[in-house]
Amino acid sequence: MDLKGKKVLITGSEGFIGSHLVERLLESGCNVRTFVYYNFYNSWGWLDTFPKDKLNKIEIITGNIRDPNNVQTAVKGADVIFHLAALIGIPFSYRSPESYVDTNIKGTLNIMQAAMDSGVEKILVASTSEVYGSARYVPINEEHPRQGQSPYSATKIGADYIAQSFHKSFGLPVVIARPFNTYGPRQSARAIIPTIITQLLSEKSRIKLGALNPTRDFVFVKDVAEAMVEIAESDKTTGEEINIASQTEISIGELAHKLINMINPESKLIKDTARLRPENSEVTRLLGSNKKIMELTNWKAKYNLDKGLKETIEWFKNKENLKLYKSDIYNV
Repeated sequence: MDLKGKKVLITGSEGFIGSHLVERLLESGCNVRTFVYYNFYNSWGWLDTFPKDKLNKIEIITGNIRDPNNVQTAVKGADVIFHLAALIGIPFSYRSPESYVDTNIKGTLNIMQAAMDSGVEKILVASTSEVYGSARYVPINEEHPRQGQSPYSATKIGADYIAQSFHKSFGLPVVIARPFNTYGPRQSARAIIPTIITQLLSEKSRIKLGALNPTRDFVFVKDVAEAMVEIAESDKTTGEEINIASQTEISIGELAHKLINMINPESKLIKDTARLRPENSEVTRLLGSNKKIMELTNWKAKYNLDKGLKETIEWFKNKENLKLYKSDIYNV
């Protein structure tokens, strides 16, 4: 399927990955409709930073993914749906699990039910590598057991199964795209790489982090957006679950030292116990297999970690970008 000229809906379009996906779909010549979380500030998130000529090409609908009527309105007339709307912060899911159930599971259910009546050609549901929990074997392929080690990951497991059930029960053309640890410009300070970079650029002499031993498989955000487009366009992916992974890993401690050397070699690393997850909730190792995406699509990552980190650092060095981040607190 060629996405050019298609009416494409992106939920969660105002967020980190969503905003990059909007840009990528505009490049493909799509008619882009974004579903943005309604708020009394009338903020469109990262879409507010787009130049006017780009914004003028986007249809923006505000609403709430938890409201079936809002979702019905957003889905109407769409050919393809990229469903990215979700609550994603793991520490906050310890405090407010019901909100995660309502947004991640019920929100996905609303998308599926609305799509039943709309005749969409494909629905891509964005999952997360957190559904796998700590690796039982590596590289983690799509058959790896699911382990809900946090309320966040449990609700994403639930969302994936809801989406799968609508494909198997009603023939909805659903595919689940499962990025591993995405990073890059615009990412929230709740994620590890912005946490480190913003502290370093604020000239802190001590960089506070939680656990340093866990390993992660990092994928640059532009590669993730490209992968989602490739997965949507492939005729082989409907009904599948597909990892988006670099198939390389690095520990949080090694990553921190790499960034320290790139930005401020005088900084020291210290452990902040307030940032530690509960022991049984911490995912100790993530290393994904990208065999399946290579077989079913033409995707290949263009960024290695060093290249992606350099581009990310340069974005954060812009004072207009950096001032949006609260580097002096632990962002839950």
